[in-house]
Amino acid sequence: MEEPTSGSGNEVRVVLITAPDADVGRRLARALVERGLAACVNSLPGILSTYRWEGEIQEDEEVLLIVKTTHERWPAIQGFVQAEHPYDTPECVALEPAAVESKYAAWVAAEVGERG
Repeated sequence: MEEPTSGSGNEVRVVLITAPDADVGRRLARALVERGLAACVNSLPGILSTYRWEGEIQEDEEVLLIVKTTHERWPAIQGFVQAEHPYDTPECVALEPAAVESKYAAWVAAEVGERG
């Protein structure tokens, strides 16, 4: 296996997005990949989110989308989520991995690099 990389330019980002249910999660995930904003999206159903909203503690089952993309696609993902997500204030958090296996990083960059 090749050494992990943290190169410049097309640096991999992992974006966390929650969705209210599997259907919305599937629609968002598919659109992200179709539009070339994400190389891959994992959908984790059945998460329980506990949060404060408008002064009240809420608990809701949601779907967590784990989006693999690049630093360059982050602004477009933010715009997509604002336009397409049913929540007023959707979760959309980008994480920068400490290291990414080089072949995987190249694949992610290739999948999102020529679209949009």
